[in-house]
Amino acid sequence: MHNNKTSYQTSDKNRPRNIGAIDIGTNSTHLLITAIDPIISTFNIKIAEKETTRLGEVDPETGELTDNSMSRVLETLHRFKELSASHQVEELVVAATSAVREAPNGNFFLSQIRDLIGLDVELISGTEEARLIYLGVLSGMKFSESPHLLIDIGGGSTELILADRKDARALTSTKIGAVRLQRDLIHQTTLSEKRIDFIKTFIQGTLEPAIQKIVRRINPGETPLMVATSGTALALGSLIANEEINHKSHLHGYLITKEKLDKLMNKLVRMTYEDRVKLPQLNERRAEIIIPGGLILQKSMEMFKINELYLSERALREGLILDWMLRHGICQDRFSFQGSIRKRTVIHQVKRFAVDSNRAQEVAKNALDFYDKTYGILHTDNGIGRELLWAASMLHSCGKHINISSYHKHSWYLIRHGELLGYSQSEHLMVAAIARYHRKSLPKKRHQSWQLITNRNHRKIVLEMSLILRLASAIDKRPLSAIKSIKIESQTQKLKVSFIAKNSDQNLNLERWCLSECSSTIKEVCGVDLEVY
Repeated sequence: MHNNKTSYQTSDKNRPRNIGAIDIGTNSTHLLITAIDPIISTFNIKIAEKETTRLGEVDPETGELTDNSMSRVLETLHRFKELSASHQVEELVVAATSAVREAPNGNFFLSQIRDLIGLDVELISGTEEARLIYLGVLSGMKFSESPHLLIDIGGGSTELILADRKDARALTSTKIGAVRLQRDLIHQTTLSEKRIDFIKTFIQGTLEPAIQKIVRRINPGETPLMVATSGTALALGSLIANEEINHKSHLHGYLITKEKLDKLMNKLVRMTYEDRVKLPQLNERRAEIIIPGGLILQKSMEMFKINELYLSERALREGLILDWMLRHGICQDRFSFQGSIRKRTVIHQVKRFAVDSNRAQEVAKNALDFYDKTYGILHTDNGIGRELLWAASMLHSCGKHINISSYHKHSWYLIRHGELLGYSQSEHLMVAAIARYHRKSLPKKRHQSWQLITNRNHRKIVLEMSLILRLASAIDKRPLSAIKSIKIESQTQKLKVSFIAKNSDQNLNLERWCLSECSSTIKEVCGVDLEVY
């Protein structure tokens, strides 16, 4: 990538650095300003700006970028550069995608950007765009052992990627996108069923080579998890989520089923443009291209025979940032970044909410100690809850700076509406609920934090993990812990706990009394007698 360095550079490698990324797309131009923490090898998004510049509205006869569209981008880039300077961004990574690489005057436009704005732009190939999208999704979502099938529906191209947490197995880019499809095939305000069938057939024929390539790389017995990113997918997700009673304010990790997508698309294709633009989730431009974009997503799921997918709010722009970090040695490799994604995002939130990190780590250590030694007594978790318990333990007190007496409720709100990368939507809600119920009342049907967790097994995990966190936080009463270790003996219907002090003359009656206060709750939920010595 080209370097667009500024005078804000610093020689201190461990000092937080502000790095920006600009994505010049077919429909929109995006700016991302991030604060990179070299110590924990992560980045925090400070500013995310988007301008609908419609660069894909090319001259119908020559295919060239029009003067109006180029002017819109130049004006936006000038503003983005000034905004970046105001945030002391030391380097801007700028990339252009399909609209520029396909236009006969694309190189001329890049020279204009360099001469008039002072920015060097990397014109990336379709395959490189797919690789960067993979890195972007990787930066914000934990990949399991199963491969992930990523789809990014842009304005001029659709990237399909088969990847796992170690590497990308297949990177494809196809010349079909929401803007291109709208421009070439959709000229009516409403579409007949016959026209929709024709468009779907066209989509299928265009996507087939890429899909066949990906299917060949899927090993026998594997079932890929589908992840969709881009403005089209997020807009569709927002429309679907709006139908739910307790929909999320952000969509990262949100689950969409094929059934819900089909129902939404059946509704959208019957609406006129004037009707769609009235929907609060769609701006004027998105209302215009939502149908072709939705048809691409619909047909992709159908061709892969996949019935559900997750949304990722991270894509190309975040990929540009992670790629910069990899090239500058801030991350050693993709695998190390992916392997610690959950830990890094929790540590980032600990810093963000000014949580006492040392005390949080002590609570987390004690919580995991209780977890490991009470299987069959306080929980029957198969390992899923352990990582959620750790995250909730680290963040359970983040609401204290809002209101000390009801801080658990504020912790729930902050965690729920914060960013927990690497956690699915359901896991995110579970972490927040574990923190919510670590003190005072047990879950009640009227609580929103309980209503949001609809899966019965997830509720069981939350209840069990919150009880364990209740014990660990109960003995966290001093600025510096006086406990060296905890001795836990599990017997049938009985739990015996004793402490060893860090100093032999240290009195631990405070911790014993506080832990004993949990005995009635443990008895009520588990039927277990808690004895503290």
